[in-house]
Amino acid sequence: MKTAFRRLVRFKTSNGDIRYGEAQEQVKIGDKVKLYTGTEPWNLNPSDDEAVIAEILCPLASTPIFYGIGLNYKGHIAEASLDVPAFPTVFTKPSGALAGPYGDIHVDPACQFLDYEGELAFVVGKDVKNYNAKDDFEEFLLGYTVSNDVSSRYWQFPERSGGQHGYAKSFDQFGPIGPVIVSTSEIPGIPHLDLKTTVNGEERQNSNTNDLLFTIPQILDHLSRGTTLKKGTVVMTGTPSGVAAFMKPPKWLKTGDVVEVEISQIGKIKNKMVIE
Repeated sequence: MKTAFRRLVRFKTSNGDIRYGEAQEQVKIGDKVKLYTGTEPWNLNPSDDEAVIAEILCPLASTPIFYGIGLNYKGHIAEASLDVPAFPTVFTKPSGALAGPYGDIHVDPACQFLDYEGELAFVVGKDVKNYNAKDDFEEFLLGYTVSNDVSSRYWQFPERSGGQHGYAKSFDQFGPIGPVIVSTSEIPGIPHLDLKTTVNGEERQNSNTNDLLFTIPQILDHLSRGTTLKKGTVVMTGTPSGVAAFMKPPKWLKTGDVVEVEISQIGKIKNKMVIE
């Protein structure tokens, strides 16, 4: 999809205005950026105006839905000692799971055994149905962003979930993304990006998206089969090995823990867990 931007940041100015701008490679508070006119990421136009970033916001104001792909890194399948799936394992998160790249994640105390899942996500740029994996997938992508598929494993255990993933991952703010959306013109073709997750500075995940079992075209093909994916939909492509659940003993997140997910060519999100 042709976009007006290369690296899109949504931010608040010092006077409280919310704007879209063209981010530098390492976006930060205090940067002066070129502004875009328009109210949605898919209808922006460049301008000559500039503004200083006072606060970096979630790059999307809202999303219709999240789709998540489980068991999609070969290393993660191995650590879980599960069979390799023949088709993508799909779950959803509601729109209320959307959260920003640097905000605290407020967790209900019922969400026990809290885990992280650093993931590459893509944002659907225009409605698509019955996409064929042999076609140009970039035509339908707004771009890429960093995400954390926050999960309450307590509600994912089979005795409470019936073997379904979605409920455990669907609580408010369980889908932080950001800090920018990077266009496919900046990351052309199938992405080969390094992904690293740390908790309080301790490395937990370190992989590359070339370990994905199902590629982005295959995911888009599967999700859009008989189904219209609406623009603004966020698709989390899966997490590599190193999640807390499979550490011995498990290293569940606790209140005050800071989770950072960094993906090369995109950036880093950083969220503190606050169990209420």
